[in-house]
Amino acid sequence: MIKTFQDRHGFARADVTLANWRTSPYSRWTFQNVRDFVPTAVIAAEAVVAEQPLASDTFLDAAMETGLAGADSARAFLEFAHTDAFVMMRKGEIVAEYYAAHANPDAPHLVFSISKSLTAVISGILEADGILDPDRPVTDYLPEAKGSVYGDCTYRDVLDMRVSLDFEEAYLDPYGAFARYRRSMLWNPPMPGAEPENLAAFLLTLQKAERPHGGPFYYASPNADLLGVIIERATGARFADLTSDLLWKPMGAKGLADITVDAIGTPRTAGGVSMTARDLARLGELLRNDGARDGKQIIPIAWIRDMQENGDREAWQQGRNVDLPNGRYRSQWYQSGEADQAFCAIGIHGQWLYVDPSTETVIVKFSSQPEPLGDEENQDVFTFFRALCRRAI
Repeated sequence: MIKTFQDRHGFARADVTLANWRTSPYSRWTFQNVRDFVPTAVIAAEAVVAEQPLASDTFLDAAMETGLAGADSARAFLEFAHTDAFVMMRKGEIVAEYYAAHANPDAPHLVFSISKSLTAVISGILEADGILDPDRPVTDYLPEAKGSVYGDCTYRDVLDMRVSLDFEEAYLDPYGAFARYRRSMLWNPPMPGAEPENLAAFLLTLQKAERPHGGPFYYASPNADLLGVIIERATGARFADLTSDLLWKPMGAKGLADITVDAIGTPRTAGGVSMTARDLARLGELLRNDGARDGKQIIPIAWIRDMQENGDREAWQQGRNVDLPNGRYRSQWYQSGEADQAFCAIGIHGQWLYVDPSTETVIVKFSSQPEPLGDEENQDVFTFFRALCRRAI
């Protein structure tokens, strides 16, 4: 018997539009089907391989005092937290895995701002090749940035979110600058009567706030989109092709990945990447292993050490927006600042890559949480991840 789209998902395909694709309940499907709504560029793997999830997983069902939302097992918390996919690796082996009934393990899932961290990895590879220098002014790469907020800051200011930017991440405001930003990247429908903008042009309309660059951490997604514009300008190559050649193929990715692009092909490097949960776990494992795979150095170890060990603690304390009281932020990655030396990448609606070197653990969580910000019921997902890392396998 043929199963209709509505039978599978609980709503008709015609109900889902560019105006509502990031809202519940549609996001359970759209976060794995972004290319139905926004143009994308493919990040190619050497060969796409259909992977088999773990046949059984007693680890997730074992009794566990999570202290979170009354959940008495890892599976119970994952289900409570709108989890679409979950992968946990220990010493390079997958030891726990979960997929919701509506999730396809082989479908690339939108990772939102984890894209920023991926972009910084590509930047780090290019730094080692002498193509990019974090200490140089942005205008060395983009002369047309003169007169914008980026006209007198360094590439490092952009990498570390220390640009003095007059911009607010108002995810739910349909009329402000953030909505205009979303329209420029083709994530929102055009405003009737408004002149269309592309993403790169929008970025250079942004202005400076009344403080110097290099001050407090100030999270603003346009910074990470500017990284993509600079990377493409400095290399003359498409970001999707660079990512495929410099990282995706060398690290042994098995699945399709892609990135959304605007009307002239500008990549949405701040939040437009989709990938499978296992491939994101492979990236975490590559970083845990100092950027090397099978004896080949893919990500420069000096860049990884800088990302793990540096970052201004005072700047973080003055502006942090994530519950890491001892944390730091460096090159688009969050550092725990704890003895475990854990670091992570985070995206809205519940996307996580968490790496704990002390227990040799990598955790990936993809979600379709209804609200962009905040953990479910204000619960601390860090507590959950740390509890998982401490558990014996």
